[in-house]
Amino acid sequence: MSVKPTKAMVLAAGFGLRMRPLTDKMPKPMVPVAGQPLLDHVLDKLGQAGVTEAVVNVHYLPDQIINHTASRQSPRVIISDERDQVLGTGGGVVKALPLLGDAPFFHVNSDTLWIDGVRSNLTRLAENFDPARMDILLLMAPTATSIGYSGRGDYGMLPDGALRKRKEKEVVPFVYAGAAIMSPSIFADAPKGEFSLTKMFDRANEQERLFGLRLDGVWMHVGTPDAVHAAEEAFLESVA
Repeated sequence: MSVKPTKAMVLAAGFGLRMRPLTDKMPKPMVPVAGQPLLDHVLDKLGQAGVTEAVVNVHYLPDQIINHTASRQSPRVIISDERDQVLGTGGGVVKALPLLGDAPFFHVNSDTLWIDGVRSNLTRLAENFDPARMDILLLMAPTATSIGYSGRGDYGMLPDGALRKRKEKEVVPFVYAGAAIMSPSIFADAPKGEFSLTKMFDRANEQERLFGLRLDGVWMHVGTPDAVHAAEEAFLESVA
């Protein structure tokens, strides 16, 4: 069974500290890569995947994001304003739940960037999300072919897509690419206030309801100013 999410949550409230000085005067989602802000890359992909409404949370320099997205139609952007509070990646979703509805929704980091392979990775996520078996389906990038990533990975992945979290000193082949589909029901008894979304990932993992889908294409980790240049080079190569 697959799903066709029409709503998405886009995390855009972070401070972008590691992207300084680029983020001294602009929020990280507005940093341009290959001719357009990171946020637009994400919103364009969501629109192409059939999303009609994207809830975008804001905190740091919020007016730039609010003004930039005000006239957008595909998808239409609804702002979840967090300028007066710090809610973290998990608390931000909880605040936005009334806007997201009861159906599974896309969840995307505003600073994630990838080049699709033959087909849209968001469409592939929707086709592979089975609410009977899973609460969360994460898009997973192979660490070996990712650009700008040098960590030890996040998860190992079984043949059926079930994920196994990396142990402290372990090296695993997949890193979370910053895009997922989630069932809103997992937040029914979520903590109040600020908390990290990894708490929900861990809970789903313990219940064997956390799955992954291998990204088809190239994922870019745009975490520092230097990484912007590497990402732009990858884009140029992809259209050459």
